[in-house]
Amino acid sequence: MDAFELACQQSGYKQIAGIDEAGRGALAGPVIAAAVILPLNCSINGLKDSKQLTPKQRDRLADEIHNTALSVGIGSADNRVIDRLNILKATLLAMQKAIEKLTPQPDYLLIDGINLPTTDIQAEAIPKGDSRSYSIAAASIIAKTTRDRIMMEFDRTYPNYGFQKHKGYPTSQHRQAIAQSGASDIHRQTFKLLPDN
Repeated sequence: MDAFELACQQSGYKQIAGIDEAGRGALAGPVIAAAVILPLNCSINGLKDSKQLTPKQRDRLADEIHNTALSVGIGSADNRVIDRLNILKATLLAMQKAIEKLTPQPDYLLIDGINLPTTDIQAEAIPKGDSRSYSIAAASIIAKTTRDRIMMEFDRTYPNYGFQKHKGYPTSQHRQAIAQSGASDIHRQTFKLLPDN
């Protein structure tokens, strides 16, 4: 999982940030991006793609990443921004915000996916990067745990939708709640909220 980081180090880069997002496929809530700079040759036991971990494992690892990382930056784009820009542009904007919050600023970026945000920093897009890069895996855990906590807060404000359970993703329970109660203020109006009959 550290081949990309080692290649960067061998090219002379020292502050290498992994970037990933959470919430891109959800029907409600923000898209959250995280950028993480880990110390060179750092080892965090059990660190891998957030989708392969239980919520409890993610929470434990998120705490360890925050305690170990040289810097963590978090950026977001809410449902209004997503509706205005589209989900890809909103995701790249959230990534850009996360990168800008890093101190120190990185000298190389490893970004999950195939698209790069606007930045002057040397960057590399890595498809399925959350399962191929240690730094991106760390960012995926921070993005996922941050967004899950936000959606659990929204569950208190909008109790009809079950956000605590599905975190805004398109489950049958979520779609049924939208059919019964209509869209909430945090639903993405440009997304297909209900299937065609």
